[in-house]
Amino acid sequence: MSDQASDEQLMLDYCAGDAAAFEVLYQRHRGGLYRYILRQCNNARIAEELYQDVWLNLIRARQRYKVQAKFTTYLYHMAHNRLIDYYRKTSTSLPLSYTEDYNEVLNNQAADAGDEPEQRLAGSEQAEQLSLLLQQLPEAQREVFLLKEESGMSLAEIAEATGVGVETVKSRLRYAFKRLRQAITGAS
Repeated sequence: MSDQASDEQLMLDYCAGDAAAFEVLYQRHRGGLYRYILRQCNNARIAEELYQDVWLNLIRARQRYKVQAKFTTYLYHMAHNRLIDYYRKTSTSLPLSYTEDYNEVLNNQAADAGDEPEQRLAGSEQAEQLSLLLQQLPEAQREVFLLKEESGMSLAEIAEATGVGVETVKSRLRYAFKRLRQAITGAS
C-alpha cells in the first residue's frame, strides 16, 4: 500500500482487509470532513458526534463499497445524509456558519501571504468579512459553496453528494457567488 495510491484504491484495499489503507484515507480527509460538518451544524459537540458517525458508517459499509464515483463524493454524500438525518430528527433548520476554527485557518493563510502587520490585518479583516457573508447565504447555497471550495469537488460530484441535479448545483453556486460579490462590492 502506498501513500500515493488513489482514494478509491485505498478504499478497495481497506475493503480487502488492509487497515493501513483506512488510516491513510482518514488522515487525508479528516480535516476537511470535520470542517464541513462543523460549518453545517455550528456546534462542536454535535459536529464531533456526526463526524464519528460518518466514519463508522463508512466502516460498516466497506463490504458494499464499489467504485462508482470519486471517494470524496462517496464520503461527503454520507456526511450530507447524516446531517439531513440529524436535522430531521431534531426538527431544526440546517444552519451553516463559519467558526473561529475557519477564521483561524483563513488568518493563517493571510499571514503567509505577507509578513507585514498591515497585510496580516487586512487578511484577518477579509477572513472575518467572508465568514460573516457566508453566514448570510441560504443554507443550500452555502452547502454547495463549501463543497466546492473546501473539498474541491466538481459540480457533478456535488450533485451526486447532495442528491440534486447538476443544474441545481450550478444555480446555487452562481447565486452564492453573486450574493458574495454584491455584498463585497457594496461593503467597499
